[in-house]
Parts: sequence; C-alpha cells; structure tokens
Amino acid sequence: MKVVIADTYKSHEKKLRSIIATYKETGEMIYDGSRNSLKKFRVNETKVVVKAFRAPNLINKIVYRFFRKSKAERSFLYAKKLESLGIGTPKAVAYFENRSFLIFKDSYYISEFLDSDLTYRELITYPDYPNREEILKQFTAFTKQLHDNGVLFKDHSPGNTLINKTDEDSYTFYLVDLNRMDFKELSFKERIANFARLTPEKEMVRSMAYAYADLIDEEREEVFRLMWKETMRFRNKFDRKHRIKRRVFFWKERYKN
Repeated sequence: MKVVIADTYKSHEKKLRSIIATYKETGEMIYDGSRNSLKKFRVNETKVVVKAFRAPNLINKIVYRFFRKSKAERSFLYAKKLESLGIGTPKAVAYFENRSFLIFKDSYYISEFLDSDLTYRELITYPDYPNREEILKQFTAFTKQLHDNGVLFKDHSPGNTLINKTDEDSYTFYLVDLNRMDFKELSFKERIANFARLTPEKEMVRSMAYAYADLIDEEREEVFRLMWKETMRFRNKFDRKHRIKRRVFFWKERYKN
C-alpha cells in the first residue's frame, strides 16, 4: 500500500493506518454512495473525514496503476495547492492507495473535518434562506478568486462548497470533492461556464451573473445571457444523459424479468 501523510500528521501514522485498516467496521458514516463513501473519525482531539473511493473498472485499474494519479492522490495534491493559494478547503491529512504489482485496487483520502453552517445547495432548496443574496454575491467573489488564481474547479456544483458565517454579513467558503481540477489561465468563456453546474434557478444565475459582471467590469445583461446559455447547455446535456440511463435501466429490468 502506498501511504503519503502531511508533515503535520506524520506523528499519527499508526493511528491513520489503523483507521484505513478498519474502515469498513469503524467510523461514523456520513455518506454511502455507489462510487465513494465518507466516514468521520477522530485522531486524538482532531476530527477527520475519510473518503473511500471504490475500486475502478478494469481499464481504470490499469490506468490508475501506471498512467494517471488516483483520485485520492489528486485530492491530496489539489488541497495542498489550494492552501498555498489561500483558497479555503479542509486541510489535507493523508492519502492511501491499495494496489498490486499489476493493478490499482482502491484508495482513501483523509482531510480534517470542517463543521459548516450550510452548502450552496441550501440556497437552492430554501429561497428565503437568510441573507441569501449577500451569500450569492460573496460566493461569486469566491469563484472569481478561484479563476484569478488559475483554478478551474470542474465539480463546481451545489454540494461541493461548504459555507460558514463569520459575522453578520460575512461568509467564508471551502471547496470539497477536489479530484477534478485544472490549474491554468482561464478564458472568459471558461470562467462563465464554470457556473453552469450550480443551479437551474434563473434568478440565482442572474444574481451571480450581475455580481460577476460588476467584479470584472462587464455589462450585466450580457454576462447573464452568456451564463444562462451555459447553464441551459449543461442542464440539457445532464437531462439527456439521465434519460438514456433510465431507458437502459428499464430494458435491463425488463429482460431480467
């Protein structure tokens, strides 16, 4: 097993190894999905979150073994990169990769636990959420900070930004689910398209577009037109993909029975 531990946690290596070795039997489940799961553990007085990535398909078992960094390694490296840029994300603790000589098996990424007040998702679910417009405005400024630092967060979606209220009208933002990022100079189109996954709510898109336009000194309605266009492009692609999945599932079930 490959093990990489952040300098500040090297003295806890034995505990971290024990957590991974007993992951299935111990810990507090936060999320259990088809592709990954999240559990909470304690390392002395510090709470940590372990993200366990399921074993990939056969092709990716070879790809991740020889040609590409694993999701766990990318999460660790990207968290360190974001920290160096002054961008909020839970502090990286370690990553573990389980692999043989020929194939990659599974992997684990460990970060410090961050107790947040909300995520972007709550702003969609609750239209009357307190100070919603101000949060959207500050979230947009946070996204511009990413762009100005050459960070393209490909999973910029509702559940992947944790939000904490720091005082009456001030909020801090933290990225999670970090394994899909590019670091480069972003074009104007890439910046606008980076908002497309966040919400299908037109007025929320308008609020972000106006806030972004003000920050970059562009015409509000033109930025909104472009942002809404990219949002609809994403939604149409997303809906089409899920229609196909539903059809495939239907025919599988029909022939199975």
